[in-house]
Amino acid sequence: MGSFRKIPIFSQEDFNDWKIKFQGHLAAQDDRWYVITDGPLKIMKANTTVSISDGAPQMIEKPKSEWTNEYKKKANLDNVAKDILYKTLDKTTFSKIKMCNTTKKIWEKLIQLYEGNEQTKENKLSVAVQKFESFKIKTGESMSDFE
Repeated sequence: MGSFRKIPIFSQEDFNDWKIKFQGHLAAQDDRWYVITDGPLKIMKANTTVSISDGAPQMIEKPKSEWTNEYKKKANLDNVAKDILYKTLDKTTFSKIKMCNTTKKIWEKLIQLYEGNEQTKENKLSVAVQKFESFKIKTGESMSDFE
């Protein structure tokens, strides 16, 4: 159903806008956004060989031999999301993330590369504030001169 939607193409210069558009694109398609925020979905089942005193069963990964077609689709969501993400990236950016093995790790790497850590964000904000504070209109200039 979501395949007809145009995938937002990655832009380093407009990373924040791309990030919002990409999130919206994946969130509109089943559970694909959750594999980015939570990691690949694990197919679990109750462990019937262990008795738990509080009544809650211990959960273990379900063997692939027991997966239904629905479980297979859910388990493959990380690959689907990864494929969509790869299609948006340019060659340079792809080379920086290609060693990441899940969409969650790819997403975290992109955030690190293009948003930076908290120190980088603070430095960017500080520079922007300094530029804003030094912005002055010269005598005889109007606001339309800056458009």
